[in-house]
Order: sequence, then C-alpha cells, then structure tokens
Amino acid sequence: MQINQRREEYNMAKIDLASTEWCELIFRDKNKEYGAFKMRRDSPKRHTLAMILVLVAAALAFSVPTLIRMATPDAKDEMVEVTTLSKLDKPEVKNEPIRKINPETPPPALKSTIKFTAPVIKKDEEVRDEDEIKSQEQLTESKTSISIADVKGNDELNGKDIADLKQAITTAPEVEEEKPYTMVEEMPRFPGGDQELLSFIAKNLKYPVISQENGIQGKVFIRFVVTATGDVKNVTVVRSLDSYCDREAIRVISALPRWIPGRQNGRNVPVYYTVPIIFKLQ
Repeated sequence: MQINQRREEYNMAKIDLASTEWCELIFRDKNKEYGAFKMRRDSPKRHTLAMILVLVAAALAFSVPTLIRMATPDAKDEMVEVTTLSKLDKPEVKNEPIRKINPETPPPALKSTIKFTAPVIKKDEEVRDEDEIKSQEQLTESKTSISIADVKGNDELNGKDIADLKQAITTAPEVEEEKPYTMVEEMPRFPGGDQELLSFIAKNLKYPVISQENGIQGKVFIRFVVTATGDVKNVTVVRSLDSYCDREAIRVISALPRWIPGRQNGRNVPVYYTVPIIFKLQ
C-alpha cells in the first residue's frame, strides 16, 4: 500500500500544473460549467500573452534612445555642408560712382519788419493831386483797397517780402451747433422761478384789440430753445389761437431775459422749452 501511495505521489509530481490534464484532475466530478474551470483552463494562454507584451515593451524601451540618435543629424554633416557652401564663387561687384543727393533747399526767410518810408516835406505846388492825404470821407467813398501785397519789407539780408508769398488762406471749419435736448438732468430755469416767468408775461403781454373784438380767447403754446448761454432763440408756435395772438405771444417770449441754462453730464446744453400764453377776456 505504501508502495502504491508513493507511486501516485511520483506520478502527480510529473504532471504539469499548467496542462489540461491537471485542470481535468482538479475539476473531476465537479461542475465544469462554473467560471473557475474556464479561467483555470485559459490561464496558460493569458500568461503567455502577458509575457509577450512585457518583452515587446522592454524591447521598445531599450530601442528608443537608438532611434533618437538615428533621427538626430550629425554635427559633422553640418560642418561639411558649411564648408561646401563657403567655396562658392564671390559675387561680382560693380564699381559704380556714388551719386550725391542734394538736400532740399530751405524756404526763404521772411523779413522781420515792414518798410517805412520817411515823409518828405515839399512845397504845395510840387505835390501831385494823387499824393495828397485823403480825408476820411474820400477814403470811405474810394473803391480801392490796400492789401498786404501793397506793402514792401525792408532790405534785410536773405529776407523775402511777405507780399511775394502767395499762400492760400484757409478758413476754420464752421462748428456745428449742438442739437437741443428735449429732457435733461437739470431743465432751464427762469431767474426767480416759474412765478417770476408768469409775472413777466403778464406785465408785458398786450391783448390784441382785434382779437378782443372778435371774442377770441384761449391759449397759445410757444416752443423755444434756451441755449447753453441762457439766451432764448428759435421761438415758434406749437398750437395756434389766431394770427394776432400768435404774433403777440412770440413777441413777449422773444423779449424774455437770459435764463439759467439746462445741464447734462455736468455741462450747459441747449434745451427745448414750451410755455402756454393765456388770452382771456375780462
């Protein structure tokens, strides 16, 4: 019996643990549909694949420095190339005469003073009519004018008469007036307030006689602009009553004194303002 037991132990020692026979022996009389049987059976393949991948990765790791050295050009090759290029023929240089460029001549200097002709005392009979001093009335009636071209400068060295220079005189562009605002942060104010404005209108308004005789009464709405300086301009009728009352309302508003101008963003600006003028029969 002991001999048989040793024989079995010897046989088991000779079995390859990674073989199919060993897998069959382990799972004899057991459920082979269970996942452990398949994992045990396929483990040699997995081990072999893992070993191959490790060897490939190691080979790549050792070969990368060699590949980098092969891809990098040798410094000796660059030196050979430079030496070869330096042996090229020298370019032909043409000996052309150098032309001097004359600088632009500066503009002539202006004479600093205007020539003054000293008066000469002569007898009356020696003075010509055209040389006599004209009166103010004669100068006003005369159609001739004196320009800068009629004035000659002195004889200063290197000087030039202003009259000889013909330069175009450019006029400054006209500044466009700012368009009036309808509403601003601070509206224009009549000095003393609205009560003083109504008092001024009442004192200066004259009811047209024709309008009174025709029994016309009502309101005329006047619109005007209070400029940035406080002046009243562009007086117009927004809603009319009749032509006589309209003209009277325009006259009174046009006679208003200077206002306190409106302000927007910290500066004075032109602003529209509307005032009703009341014509009422007593």
